Amino acid sequence: MTGADDEYHAGVVGDGYPAGAGWVVAARGELDQDTLAPLEEALTSAADAYPVVVLDAAAITFGDSSFLNLLLQVHQVTTLRIAAPGEQLSRLFALTGTDTVLSLYASVEDAVEGA
Repeated sequence: MTGADDEYHAGVVGDGYPAGAGWVVAARGELDQDTLAPLEEALTSAADAYPVVVLDAAAITFGDSSFLNLLLQVHQVTTLRIAAPGEQLSRLFALTGTDTVLSLYASVEDAVEGA
């Protein structure tokens, strides 16, 4: 893997920050088995430290089954809230029925508040 590849893969996770009783993890781009590791690390670290983890999904353009599996795993160990999923993610959640399992919110603010 070259340095540019490392930067690309690390680039799927933006800055995390505290919000309310939890931690917000911002992700972006295409999330699949080849790019998922930085997000997995960010979500796992947040789940270890905070009772609520919010995934800001507004800038995620694609998620595959490995991404969905990661979300379900994190959901089992903490309160995971997914904020602002776009059309592709909303379709993924609806087609797989995970929209009835995962907590989806229209905005980061709503997800932080749990409203």
